[in-house]
Amino acid sequence: MNGEQTSSEQAQKLPKGGGGGLSTFEGVFTPSILTILGVIMYLRFGWVVGNVGLLGTLLIVTLSTGITFLTALSISAIATDQRVRIGGAYYMISRSLGIETGGAVGIPLYFAQALSIALYTVGFAESMVQTFSWMDEKTVGIITTILVTLVALKSAKTAIRSQYIIMVAIGLSLLSLIFGKPIEETDVVLWSQPQEGNFWVVFAVFFPAVTGIMAGVNMSGDLNDSSKSIPKGTLAAVGTGYLIYMILPVLLVFRVGTDALIEDPLVMKKISFWGDAILLGVWGATLSSALGSVLGAPRVLQALSRDGVLPQRLRFLGKGSGPNDEPRIGTLVTLGVALLAVALGNLNIIAPILTMFFLTTYGVLNITAGLERFLDNPSFRPSFSVHWFWSLLGALGCIWVMFLINAWATVVALVLVAIIYFWLERREIESAWGDVRQGIWMAITREGLLRLRLHAPDTKNWRPHLLVLSAAPTKRWYLVELASAISHNRALLTVATVIPTDDVSDQRIAQKEGVIREHLAKKGVQSLVRVIASEDTFQGAKLLVQIYGLGGLMPNTILLGVSEQVSLRPAYCDMITHFYEARRNVVLINHNKERGFGERKRIDVWWGGLQNNESLMIILAYLLKTSMSWRGAEIRVKMVVHHEDARQAAEDNLLELITKVRTDAMAEVLVMEGRSFDEILRTSSGDADLILMGMARPGDSFVSYFDHTLDRVADLPTTVLVLAAQELKFSEVLLQEDLLTA
Repeated sequence: MNGEQTSSEQAQKLPKGGGGGLSTFEGVFTPSILTILGVIMYLRFGWVVGNVGLLGTLLIVTLSTGITFLTALSISAIATDQRVRIGGAYYMISRSLGIETGGAVGIPLYFAQALSIALYTVGFAESMVQTFSWMDEKTVGIITTILVTLVALKSAKTAIRSQYIIMVAIGLSLLSLIFGKPIEETDVVLWSQPQEGNFWVVFAVFFPAVTGIMAGVNMSGDLNDSSKSIPKGTLAAVGTGYLIYMILPVLLVFRVGTDALIEDPLVMKKISFWGDAILLGVWGATLSSALGSVLGAPRVLQALSRDGVLPQRLRFLGKGSGPNDEPRIGTLVTLGVALLAVALGNLNIIAPILTMFFLTTYGVLNITAGLERFLDNPSFRPSFSVHWFWSLLGALGCIWVMFLINAWATVVALVLVAIIYFWLERREIESAWGDVRQGIWMAITREGLLRLRLHAPDTKNWRPHLLVLSAAPTKRWYLVELASAISHNRALLTVATVIPTDDVSDQRIAQKEGVIREHLAKKGVQSLVRVIASEDTFQGAKLLVQIYGLGGLMPNTILLGVSEQVSLRPAYCDMITHFYEARRNVVLINHNKERGFGERKRIDVWWGGLQNNESLMIILAYLLKTSMSWRGAEIRVKMVVHHEDARQAAEDNLLELITKVRTDAMAEVLVMEGRSFDEILRTSSGDADLILMGMARPGDSFVSYFDHTLDRVADLPTTVLVLAAQELKFSEVLLQEDLLTA
C-alpha cells in the first residue's frame, strides 16, 4: 500500500464532529423545509396546475413526494442504526457500501452542492434585476454569494438562525396567498392535456421541488443527536411540504384561469393579499437554498478528506475550526468554486447534471438501506425499521425520475460516478470499517453453494479449480504462475503451504497466510491462501486435500512440483496415489531451472488417444494458449505410429479431431522407424517451451514407473505430467458445442 492509501487512520485521529449543539428544528427541519419550498413553488407551480389541472397536479405532488418519502424512510433507518457524523449522505453510503461507493457518490455530490450555490444566487440576482432594473446581474450574484458564505463562516448556528428570517418571509408569502382573492372568474379544470409535451414532462419540471431533504442530512455532524434529529426533522419537512403543495393547487385553480397560470410565472403575486410578499418569498427561497448548500458542501468535502478519499496533498481540507469543528477552509474553497461558476454566468447546461447527482445520492441511499435490511446482518439494528421492499422501490423511483427528467444528463452523471468509483478502487484505499458488500457476497456465495450441492459436475460448465501445493511460493513461483495462467482468474485458485511441524501457533499460521496473500496481490494473482501445519509434509498435504473445500465447490485439480529427493519418492508417490483415489486430477510440474517456460511460444502435447489424460491435456493447453502470458502460443499435438503405412490415416483422424475441438492446434504424426519413444520425444520436443504428457494410473509398481518417467523427461524443457482422476469424461468437455472459453 502506498502512503496516501491508508484511509481512516487519519480519520480516527481527527475530530469527527457531532454534538455541535443544533436541535432537530434548527438543524434538520428548517434547512430541509426551506429548500423544499423553493423557487419552483413560486415560479413554476402555476404552470404545472395550468397544464395538467387540479387532479393531475395533486397526482404529481403525491408521486413526487412519495419517492422523497421513501428516501426519507431509508435515511431514517440508516440514521437510527449508526451515529451519522460529518458528511451526511456520504458518511451513510461509505459506511455501508464501502469507501469506493461513498467517494464515487460523495465527490460529485460535493460539486453539485457547490455549484448549486451559484445556481441559487444567480437566480436571486435575476429576480432582483427584474425588480430593480438599475442593478447588474453578475455583480449582484457575486456579492450575494460572498455574503451568504460569510454568514456560514460565522458558524453553523448563526447561519441556521439567519434562516429563521427567511422562514418568516416564506411564511408571510404563503399567508398573503391564502388571504388573497381571484383575479378573474374561472372554470375549475380537474384534468387536462399539457400544451407542451405530456404528463411526465410536467412531472419532471416539478420533481426537483421536493428534493430538499439532503439539506438537513448534511448537517449531521453539527447535531446534538443525529439518530433522533434526522428521522424526525426529515419526515416532518417532507410531511409539511406535502401538505402545502396539496393546498396551493386548490387556491390557484379557483382564482386564476388556465392561460394565466401557464403564461405568467409570477401569477401568485397578482392573487395575493400583499403581492410583494411573493417577491420576498422568492428571494427567501433562493437565499435559503444557497445557504443550505454553503453549509452542506464543505462538510462533505471535510469528510472526504478525512477518510483519505481525496489525494494526500488535499488532506488540509479535512481540518476543522473552533469548538464545533467547522470546515472553514472547506467553506472558502467552496466559495471559490461557486464564484467561478457565477462568473461564467449561465448554468443551464450543467443544472440537469447537478439534479442527477442529487437523485443518484437518493437512489444509492435507498439501495443502502434496502440491502442492509434484506441481508439482515445482526449488526444492522435500526430503531426506525423499514422493510427492504420500500427502500428498493424508492431506488427504482429515483432511477425512473432521472431518466424522465433528462436521459442524457443521467447517462453523463452515471458515467462520472463509475469513473470515480474505479479510480478509487485502483487506489486500494483501506478503511477502518466493514461494509455491506461482504454481506452481499456472503449471501450470493451461500446461495451458490446450496445450488451447486444439488448438481453433479457437468461437462458443460467444468473448470479446473486448482489447489497449488507450493511450499514457499516465492521459491517455487513457477507453480503459481502456471496455475494462474490456467485459471484465467475465473476458476477457483488456492495456493497452499504445509508447514513441516505441528508445534506452531494459530497466530504464526495466520501471519504466514498474510505474507503469501500480500505477495500474490503484488504479483496480480487472484487466489485464496491456505496454510496448515503437520509433522509430516506428505500427510499434511493428504489431509488438506481431504478437508479443503465447501459443499459443491472444492478443488478438482492438484498442481504441484516434482520431488527432487529420491529418498522421499515412495512417500511422494503414495501422496499422488491418495490424490488419485480421492478423485482429484493431478498436474505435476518437472521444472527446467535453466529454461523455465522459455519464450512461451510453443506447447507440445503428446497424444495417445481420446482418453481422459489426453483430453485434459488439450484443455489445459488451450487454457494456457488463451491466457495473457501465453497468448499466441502454438499448440502442437504429437502422435507416434509404428509404421509409415499408418501415418496418413492417423494424421487425418487427428486433424479431424482438432478441427472439432476448435483449439487451433497443429497435428504432427511421427513414425518410429526403429527409434525408441524416448529418442523421438527428445528430438521432436527438445526445442518446445512446454511439454504436456499423460501419466499412468497409480498401481503396485507406481514408484518404479514414476522413477522411469522422471528419467525420461530429465533433460527436456519444463514438462507437465497430467493424471486425470475426476469422475468426468473430459472428451465430452472437449467436444461440447461451446468449448470452455477464457
